[in-house]
Amino acid sequence: MPKLGLIAGNGRFPFLLLDAARAHGLRVVVAAIKEETDPEINERAADDPENVSVHWMSLGELSKLIEMFQREGVTRAVMAGQVKHKQIFSSIRPDWRLAKLLLNLRTRNTDMLLGAVAKVLEDEGIALMSSTAFLEPMLAAEGVLTAREPDDIERGDIEYGLKVARGIAGFDLGQTVVIAAGACVAVEAMEGTDATIARAGALFAGMAEEASTLARRLTVVKVAKPKQDMRFDVPVVGLPTIEGMRAAGATCLCIEAGRTLLFDREAMVAAANAAGISIVAVPAPAQ
Repeated sequence: MPKLGLIAGNGRFPFLLLDAARAHGLRVVVAAIKEETDPEINERAADDPENVSVHWMSLGELSKLIEMFQREGVTRAVMAGQVKHKQIFSSIRPDWRLAKLLLNLRTRNTDMLLGAVAKVLEDEGIALMSSTAFLEPMLAAEGVLTAREPDDIERGDIEYGLKVARGIAGFDLGQTVVIAAGACVAVEAMEGTDATIARAGALFAGMAEEASTLARRLTVVKVAKPKQDMRFDVPVVGLPTIEGMRAAGATCLCIEAGRTLLFDREAMVAAANAAGISIVAVPAPAQ
């Protein structure tokens, strides 16, 4: 049976990809990151030891990753699940191979680092595949996904938010912005989408109602990068996104069709409908 390597970050993405790969008749060799991967991954291996094996390693152990995949006969691999940006740049102890790679980077943004890692893997005979290879049905289709459509104010915030979000995404700074009444309230950097939404909510919570000229509604806009490498860092939204928006007072979510993965779609849409949140997927710009 063919083997697939799975470099597992945090969240549910690795589990969804693991299940999809097994459904395609693949044996899965999991490289679990000690700082990120949910230990529940061990239970998946215990339930199906013939088809799933898990090997734990630290984030900086690039040589160990390569040696393990080669020993297991892995020639194709995917990255699934977030690795927090601050972990990448502050919490790892790089081995000699990763240290050399970091020293040769022109800039230390996520795309540059992961692209360099992908090149090292390919040089060692391990091709990195698109992380959506087995999850195409989970990509957002164009249109309004919820019972409520965005209203005129939200559509104006979406239009402005797309310009800002695509601008910062082009510099690989982040992929999410939060807008209110034509004003940019929060821009994502290393903290991630959920923390950006929470920060926008906290900012509004700290404003006196009578002193604020901004509408008390937030619109969240999340986009892919202009030349998104679908092998890693693909935009993802799910139930936690909606829960965070509800807590922050956000009423609208805009994503890009065909380039955003929807996790737990039914539960996500149901939660959005219950909270009166509108979700809309807009066409991605031509590449």
